[in-house]
Amino acid sequence: MHPTLADDLHRLPELLQSARDFAAREVSGLDERPVAHLGKVPGPEPLPVGGTGAEGALARFAERWSPGFSGSAGPRYLGFVTGGATPASLTGDWLTSAYDQNVSGSGGSSASALERETLSWLRELFGLSEAHSGAFVSGATVSNTVGLAIAREWLGERQGVSVSNEGVGALGPVDVLSGSPHSSVAKALSVLGIGRDRLRPVPVLSGNREAVDVERLAAALDALDGRPAVVVANAGTVNTVDFDDLRAIAALKERYDFWLHVDAAFGGFAALSPSYAHLVEGLDAADSVCVDLHKWLNVPYDAAVQFTRRQDLQVRVFHNASPYLGLPTGDPDFLHLTPENSRRLRALPAWFSLTAYGRDGHREIVERNVALARRLGERIAEVPQLRLLAPVRLNVVCFTLADDPGEERVRALAREIAASGEAYVTPTFYGGTHALRAAFSNWRTSEADTDLVYEAVTRHCA
Repeated sequence: MHPTLADDLHRLPELLQSARDFAAREVSGLDERPVAHLGKVPGPEPLPVGGTGAEGALARFAERWSPGFSGSAGPRYLGFVTGGATPASLTGDWLTSAYDQNVSGSGGSSASALERETLSWLRELFGLSEAHSGAFVSGATVSNTVGLAIAREWLGERQGVSVSNEGVGALGPVDVLSGSPHSSVAKALSVLGIGRDRLRPVPVLSGNREAVDVERLAAALDALDGRPAVVVANAGTVNTVDFDDLRAIAALKERYDFWLHVDAAFGGFAALSPSYAHLVEGLDAADSVCVDLHKWLNVPYDAAVQFTRRQDLQVRVFHNASPYLGLPTGDPDFLHLTPENSRRLRALPAWFSLTAYGRDGHREIVERNVALARRLGERIAEVPQLRLLAPVRLNVVCFTLADDPGEERVRALAREIAASGEAYVTPTFYGGTHALRAAFSNWRTSEADTDLVYEAVTRHCA
């Protein structure tokens, strides 16, 4: 064994304690760390020849790279839809690396059984039935891709062809209908060979909405003359967290032949709160569902889940035809359900957080985040230089400059807010207007943090 590696093995408990102490200092200082880092990054260095050992690597990281890392795990990072890592989920994530389980199959470890238990808890959390089976994937993009890959195989089944064997060309043109699809849906269609241009926009409701007009969706389906299609519904749009009427869309199945995929990446968490659960009524009728856990469940990157009613089609798409890995059975191993063969135990941080805080603890995070978003929205509405572009429906505040909200001015405001180190929001484009959006999904965020965000926004928009 290389002498430096042998020394690290001998000193492993000491090295882990050093890493623990360093991480504890970094996490404790999140409130003081700049929320975003816009400064110059270190230049590249050559690959080390001899190496410094783990202790030297930690010291070098602390010197060169740690100062430039953002405070995205902290309470005032409101860009994209970014959660943090609850203490329990961070504990689970560390143990995930310590155990280093490959959750491709169930042989020789209970790790797969833990993933199945976690999936059953999440299925219950989101109001899905036992008809929905699932698997952990890396994020919402892969979750949407898996769901639409199963939909693609379903389209082949309707036409009497096997897409997994014959290729997507056997299908002919595919129709994918949606009102306000996330950009990852178009990306998934490109990856799957269906094509970005096959995503057909359906008009949304009037009155500053992003929810699909169900009557117009019905008309679009009617125009297909019985040809099966895919409908991508939204449970929480990115800009204004609008929700399609899932129950009404599902009812259209009585007249039309389509696969219903629901993108509930973060909006699915509305199910946790009695005040907002009505927004996801009908989710159980979906043929496939996407939920992103490193958003509102506040587990570390990367973790998402996908659910489907047609695991048989999922196995047809993703099975690995290799005897040494094990062929699919009635309860297929996870390597037959997702694009990956080798899989990290992504379920463990979620298992830890759900065990530690339960449904009630995670409901409190959701309800507090919604209350804080509304608090910020109400205060922004009173600022003459700013205006809300949509009501605060759940956890996102979408706003812009009151006068001349051109792209450069809006992006400059975003840069100034980020450069202050006090907050981070992301630019967007909504309703023909360049805007900013503040997304609340971090378990740490408080009223005091929200007020600091408000002060940073208003100070730089003046």
